[in-house]
Amino acid sequence: MEGAHLNPKRSPIKRWVRRGFITWAIISTSWLANSYRTQGVAHTLLISDAKVTVESSREALFFLPRSAAPSGLLFVVGAGVAAEAYAPLLRPIAEQGHSVFVVRLPYRIAPLERHRRAAIARGRLILESHKEVARWVIAGHSLGGALASQMAADGDEQITAIVLIGTSHPKTIDLSRSPLSFTKVYASNDGIATVDMIRATRDLLPRTTRWIEIEGGNHSQFAHYGHQLFDGSPTITREQQQEKTRMALLAALEPVK
Repeated sequence: MEGAHLNPKRSPIKRWVRRGFITWAIISTSWLANSYRTQGVAHTLLISDAKVTVESSREALFFLPRSAAPSGLLFVVGAGVAAEAYAPLLRPIAEQGHSVFVVRLPYRIAPLERHRRAAIARGRLILESHKEVARWVIAGHSLGGALASQMAADGDEQITAIVLIGTSHPKTIDLSRSPLSFTKVYASNDGIATVDMIRATRDLLPRTTRWIEIEGGNHSQFAHYGHQLFDGSPTITREQQQEKTRMALLAALEPVK
C-alpha cells in the first residue's frame, strides 16, 4: 500500500527497552520520593501542649515555649526534607525554653538561586518579626547549612552563633574573619557531606570554630526521613545521633559565661 513505509512497526526489542526505561524511571522516582518522606515522627510532637505551642505555615514550622524565651534558634532544613522531619531533634530545645523556628525551602528543594534567596528572606522576616528574642543562633542541615552560611556573611547584630550540620558548606564564602561563634557538626559515615569535604572547609571558618564529629552517624539521621541516595550506613541509632546534635545546638544557645 502506498505510504505504508511511513509507519513501520516498532521492533519488539525497542518496545521492551522503552517499557523497561519507563518502568525504571517510575520505580526510581518513587524510591527517591519515599526516601525523603518523613518517617517515625510521633503526632504528639506536632501539636501544642502545656509546655510548647506549635504553629505551622507554608513558610515555617514554629516550636514556641509557653514562657518568655530570651534566645531563639532559626533552623533551615535540608533539600527535599520536610520541616516536620526535624521535630524530634528540635522540639526538646523549645521544651528547654528556647524559641525554635524551622524554615521550609520553596518547592522543598529550592532548585534555583532565587528560591534560595527566598528561603533566606523567610529567615530574615522571622528575625525581624520576633523582637522579643534577644539573641539568635542560626543553624542548617545540608543545603540549609549553605543558607545559614550566607546569612552569617550578610551580618546581623542579633545573630551570635552559627551551627552547620552535616554540610560541606561554606564552599565559596570566606567566614574566617567572622566575629560569630561557629560550630560544625558532622558524621563519620556521612556519604553526602563526607569527612574529607567537611575538613576542606576548615580554612573558610574561624580558627575558634568548634568541630564535633559524630562517630557512626550518617547524613540522613540528622532528621527523620528515609535513607538518602549515596549516604553511608550508620552504626549508631538515629536517637543517639540527634541527641549529640541537640547538645551542640543547646551549647550554642546557652554559652558558658
